Amino acid sequence: MNVQVTPISPERLADEVTGLVMSRAGRVRLAIDGPPAAGPQALADRVGARLRERGRAAVVVLAADFLRPASVRLEYGREDPDEFLDGWLDVGGLRREVLDPAAPEGSGRVLPRLWDATADRAYRDPYTTLPADGVVVLAGALLLNRGLPVDLTVHLHMTPAALARRTADEARWTLPAYARYEREHTPSETADLLVLTDHPDRPALRH
Repeated sequence: MNVQVTPISPERLADEVTGLVMSRAGRVRLAIDGPPAAGPQALADRVGARLRERGRAAVVVLAADFLRPASVRLEYGREDPDEFLDGWLDVGGLRREVLDPAAPEGSGRVLPRLWDATADRAYRDPYTTLPADGVVVLAGALLLNRGLPVDLTVHLHMTPAALARRTADEARWTLPAYARYEREHTPSETADLLVLTDHPDRPALRH
């Protein structure tokens, strides 16, 4: 199998992802998956802005705003990598409040934020209604192949060495979770678009 790698700027990457969304009619649920060091939120914000410029309503949703309460999330301690992968994200809440309503046959009524993990209480954000061609751009880590109903997926991949180099000391305990995620959930093999982000300011597409 021939693997091609095409260098691309962050701005061109946002254009590429936006083009994938624009090629689809109706509502679209896009997941941009990657560790914080790869910049999934920054890419999501760029894509959301471009979609709005092109006339598509877009809501950027951060997985970090859909974590489970601390009493559940931290049951096995604050630095358990297995729980970080398997138990931190409120998959049910994300489906119920965002992804199911944003489906083509859904109500379109989505909640941009659910849980403030820092304050450990619910946000009080109002719901927003997506039109028939609206887009949800979900950004965060460890999102793919875990039962989330999405229509397009982008995986921002970092090699273990680059991820370790770019992860802050206080978050290094998460590294085994990312290794297990790549091994068990295989996001690099299943994403619609695979982006190599060892140098986030100089990404590359892998075909």
